[in-house]
Amino acid sequence: MALAEARRFAGRRLPLKPLSVEAFDQALAQAYQHDSSAAMQLAEDLGGSLDLAALAEQIPETEDLLEQEDDAPIIRLINAILGEAIKENASDIHLETFEKRLVVRFRVDGILREVLEPKRELAALLVSRIKVMARLDIAEKRVPQDGRISLRVAGREVDIRVSTLPSANGERVVMRLLDKQAGRLTLQHLGMSDHDRLLLEETVRRPHGILLVTGPTGSGKTTTLYASLVTLNDRTRNILTVEDPIEYHIEGIGQTQVNPKVDMTFARGLRAILRQDPDVVMVGEIRDQETAEIAVQASLTGHLVLSTLHTNSAIGAITRLVDMGVEPFLLSSSLLGVLAQRLVRVLCPSCKEAYPADAAECRLLGVDPDSAPTLFRARGCPECHQQGYRGRTGIYELVVFDDHMRSLIHSVASEQEMIRHARLTRPSIREDGRRKVLAGITTVEEVLRVTQEE
Repeated sequence: MALAEARRFAGRRLPLKPLSVEAFDQALAQAYQHDSSAAMQLAEDLGGSLDLAALAEQIPETEDLLEQEDDAPIIRLINAILGEAIKENASDIHLETFEKRLVVRFRVDGILREVLEPKRELAALLVSRIKVMARLDIAEKRVPQDGRISLRVAGREVDIRVSTLPSANGERVVMRLLDKQAGRLTLQHLGMSDHDRLLLEETVRRPHGILLVTGPTGSGKTTTLYASLVTLNDRTRNILTVEDPIEYHIEGIGQTQVNPKVDMTFARGLRAILRQDPDVVMVGEIRDQETAEIAVQASLTGHLVLSTLHTNSAIGAITRLVDMGVEPFLLSSSLLGVLAQRLVRVLCPSCKEAYPADAAECRLLGVDPDSAPTLFRARGCPECHQQGYRGRTGIYELVVFDDHMRSLIHSVASEQEMIRHARLTRPSIREDGRRKVLAGITTVEEVLRVTQEE
């Protein structure tokens, strides 16, 4: 089949000769490198805005990759999509194939938005080109595949995680964009109050113990951990991480990636890291009892451990660890604190509109309706693509454990009792959102959207 296709494309009979496995692999790598280099160069050359719809219209209606001479139109369209996504600070690009439609959507500030609907016939071409760039098997369409692309787009280095998934109407592709500059963020860039930031900096400079960051997927937990590591990153400390995957590379920090295919789990990686004389250990996520117990033991033997948990609240992290099987008396001795966080969209400064808060909003914000504050609402303008928002910031609840909280954990007090004690000294995550609403940074609707479970 492949030989017949090659003969058809070449327009003549092709001589056959045996080839060693090593020579075949080398030729294949060179072909991939050529395709990727061409794509990368086109991506780097992208500067001003391009009309994605016009580029899509220029591509011939064919599903045969071999009928295209080096696929320049497809490369140009894909890299224009990447360039536009990066310009809009999108976190993900979705390429979705339906029965009669092909849709490209960007996730910007946590919200999916449709940006392009190319001709349905281009689906296979686009997916195949992305697979080539990510060094995936273009012939395999029956199973999911994962790959990675590294590009320079408009002067910015970007890593792209590629995931393909077979569906009833063809393969779907999601590309997660990881801007390498985001890995250089510091705690000052995360939107914390000065009090919370200074308290967090003080906590991460402790010589040993565990600091946890909690929140749902996509709430910025990893970014906060990286910013904390940047704060600690100097030549006097040995900082090691185990992650799944490594999202940003940080100079001066030893980073290890989980690989379940060879039994390189979080627990196994953490055990190995503890034999590397670390001062600070970052575990991408505590997923099971084994990892949790090793992390606790590491903190009790003189290491600072930073990690994340998928819980909705700061105090909920304690309950989750106890449910995993970690002994409460070990938690009471090892936990330094828990930071719960969410991301809210920031109002576009070019078009946000002032208005007096109504009675319902005053009640939610805990202010007197007779002296209603001035709030701001989203409007929409060309600067924010008519969304009314531009960028995101965090809202936080930082609970640093004192002696009384430790005694509550040790005695297995209820979650409600621990929350009541935390509220004596620390505001809730919704309270931090309230402050940002009153400051004109975001809206009541945004805070309610991300704190519905509170």
